[in-house]
Amino acid sequence: MSGCCDDDCAVEALRDNQRGTLQAVLAINAIMFVVIIIAAQFAKSSALFADSLDNLGDALTYGLSLMVVASGSSEKARVALFKGALILTAAIIVAVQIGYKLAFPEVPLFELMGTFSLIALAANSICLGLLWRHRNEDINMSSVWECSRNDIATNLSVFVAAGAVWVFGSGWPDMVVAGALVVLLLRSSARVISSAMKELQVAT
Repeated sequence: MSGCCDDDCAVEALRDNQRGTLQAVLAINAIMFVVIIIAAQFAKSSALFADSLDNLGDALTYGLSLMVVASGSSEKARVALFKGALILTAAIIVAVQIGYKLAFPEVPLFELMGTFSLIALAANSICLGLLWRHRNEDINMSSVWECSRNDIATNLSVFVAAGAVWVFGSGWPDMVVAGALVVLLLRSSARVISSAMKELQVAT
């Protein structure tokens, strides 16, 4: 970057920092998706399944964000709009699984739910820490921050559900938490899509 003006150097440094952060959180979420979705199948937990889809959505989101780090605001806004659609899709998938569990109820394994929710919480706390300094930089990074913040609430909710399943010996806490996560995903999707639409209007 020798010979560049101060502003250009600062912008390039910012983009390099964003790329490095996104690469790290992408790797973490891709690994956690595989780990949590396998655990969800063994645990028979809708809440843990929702958590795994959240990790998959985040991995896709971080990958898309990585692609547009150096792009203009309108391109970043379009990608953010797609991220909002991904979050909405995850909410619909979880809602369908809840409907299936209501028709065919079963008690999940609270031990697996609790253990893997804490593992996911540790991983997502690392992601949140990495993304903290980028949260207000642009629409691209703010939408990534939105996803990461949701992860913490999701992990804590699954842990609480595991405790309730243990106490009551029933699958309804798992379903209640999964339903709450659907609401959280819907609200997050609405916020990301709304911000992206406003950014697009300004850009055009």
